[in-house]
Amino acid sequence: MSELTKFLFEGLPVRGMVVRLSDAWQELLRRREALGAHPREVRTLLGEMAAAGVLMQASIKFDGALVLQIFGDGPVKLAVAEVQPDLSFRATAKVVGEVPDGARLEALLNVHGKGRCAITLDPKSRRPGQQPYQGVVPLFRHSHGDRREPLQQVSQVLEHYMLQSEQLDARLVLAANDEVAAGLLIQRLPLAGAGNLAGVAAPRDEDQIGRNEDYNRIALLAATLTPEELLTLQPQLLLRRLFHEETLRLFAPQVPRFACTCSRQRVAGMLRGLGREEIDSLIVERGQAEVGCDFCGLQYRFDAVDAEGLFKPDRDQPPTPAGVQ
Repeated sequence: MSELTKFLFEGLPVRGMVVRLSDAWQELLRRREALGAHPREVRTLLGEMAAAGVLMQASIKFDGALVLQIFGDGPVKLAVAEVQPDLSFRATAKVVGEVPDGARLEALLNVHGKGRCAITLDPKSRRPGQQPYQGVVPLFRHSHGDRREPLQQVSQVLEHYMLQSEQLDARLVLAANDEVAAGLLIQRLPLAGAGNLAGVAAPRDEDQIGRNEDYNRIALLAATLTPEELLTLQPQLLLRRLFHEETLRLFAPQVPRFACTCSRQRVAGMLRGLGREEIDSLIVERGQAEVGCDFCGLQYRFDAVDAEGLFKPDRDQPPTPAGVQ
């Protein structure tokens, strides 16, 4: 069963959480097969992004969706993981070129150095004038002055993002295969207040960045975690082995799950946006307008009668019978 466990290091300004997506991740891959399975390297990328998205959503108090997107300039043009406040998630990717065997992040998404990562917080209920918050970082960091160092792993990109966004140290370890997607997140807590991914200014204690001995010790331990351990060990056993000399306070596990937010109503709205002429031409050419969800593979079909109803005033449209797509 999929599980996320939060924990604190007693007496230390350090917190963490570990996620293991098993049945939920396998369900996502099964749904995706209806649209054609992604190459193994892309499935690994999406698994790591899904695990990271669940960890980041669980680390903030936000009533809305967290959307992790990586825009690429290689064979993968876009990879997306979206996580709701209840930790339900979905993920997909747009692949337009041949994926090299064993390709890492740079070869998938940053061939020409123009790849970027965006994290969007989209509130469930928006106040008038309120817009989603978005932070963007390139898929490289500066080292030795202006020299660009390409980032080769999703974990490196998101560590870089969290340091810039929250001004707090974070260590992230991710791994995925076709059975499990998993991740471990360690964060240094601020001495006062709390960092906020949503853009609210956090108290800064720049002298502590990279210099807190307790955090550095725990981050070094986290870095020894191997992909095999992360993918095969249950969360509590993993934590016991990794931090056996530390005193941990564990919280009740949460259960992430796969869920897609697509709906017939949303697809109908999209079709209306194309305009009546475009939809009528589709009906004439194919007999129906068919739209497949890129996240879950569900197919929505609109025949001539459905298409006519799309452009009637709402009061004239009969309700869609339950269970009819």
